[in-house]
Amino acid sequence: MTYKVLVVDDSSFFRRRVTDILNQDPLIEVVDVAVNGQEAVDKARALKPDVITMDVEMPILNGIAAVEKIMANSPTSILMFSSLTHQGAKSTIEALEAGALDFLPKKFSEIAKNSEEAGNLLRQRVIQLAKKSGFIRRRYTAKKSSDIGASSSSRFSGLSKPAKSPIKPASVFKKASGKDYRLLAIGTSTGGPIALQKILTKFPKNFPLPIILIQHMPATFTQAFASRLNSLCKIDVKEAVDGDILKAGCAYLAPGGRQMIVAGTKNASKIKIIDDVSAKITFKPSVDVSFGSAAKTFGGDVLGLILTGMGADGREGSRMLKAQGATIWAQDEQSCVVYGMPQAVTTAGISQLSLPLDEMTNAILREIKHG
Repeated sequence: MTYKVLVVDDSSFFRRRVTDILNQDPLIEVVDVAVNGQEAVDKARALKPDVITMDVEMPILNGIAAVEKIMANSPTSILMFSSLTHQGAKSTIEALEAGALDFLPKKFSEIAKNSEEAGNLLRQRVIQLAKKSGFIRRRYTAKKSSDIGASSSSRFSGLSKPAKSPIKPASVFKKASGKDYRLLAIGTSTGGPIALQKILTKFPKNFPLPIILIQHMPATFTQAFASRLNSLCKIDVKEAVDGDILKAGCAYLAPGGRQMIVAGTKNASKIKIIDDVSAKITFKPSVDVSFGSAAKTFGGDVLGLILTGMGADGREGSRMLKAQGATIWAQDEQSCVVYGMPQAVTTAGISQLSLPLDEMTNAILREIKHG
């Protein structure tokens, strides 16, 4: 099977470069290119590609507006290319909220040591997103049908019977374990920004635990992402800085390019931010590093979540937490953008429960006896 890709960029040089890189893989075929957002919208509808690579800044219609139109008319897996600037970070987050699934820096030298490694990463991301193309189309089609149905029901509510409550999945009825917790720890990567937004925006202002968030992101992105989450959430969300005291009702996002350590004691815990030059650790920030430090500081008093993401970061940190008696949950395959990190903890027998993203918040509140 060959995955069809539409490459969208107003730079002819970048279009050629991306096309050449992608066509090196026999599983990928660049079927066409587009030079602006409106052309991307038109070709997405006509060609029905499995993946679209999309620039943010383009003439006629920018990338964010193009993503919104594509997801409304012909839902497709979209990979954004972004500049590693604060404005680039804000635009990328807006594109993800509009429906894009993932992003990569536009300068490949900023994500890899050499061109071969960068090319492999790009092809790997595209193939992973292509595998979700059918799910994306079904999800958005179902959402559109649901919205139409809801609109029709409201217009004719006086003539119709009340709808029956849908049967809830078995996991909704899972009883809380009865454990006491001192920390909520969440690790994620590809698809994580929207997954975190869906979970955290439903937490009440008086959420009783401190929260650490480890999201694979470049250094210039995490501050913009933390600010965006803080503007949407009832709880406080901030990019963690060295010396932060962990407080209930506050989420601390690990800064990109560095490692976030939980230090101190259960009753006096704080954040340490360190530079990491170890060649053994691929991700900066790393879920394994942060989860491992939480195991040393909080022992078993941690509820750890592994959400959507590529690879296996978080497996060993979760193993350390579980060895101390902590609870580990994973996002289920169906609701993941990439079922890599959750699969790693699930197949290793570390996760005690797999949950759909839409059920995660209620399950957390119930487990910590706050729901």
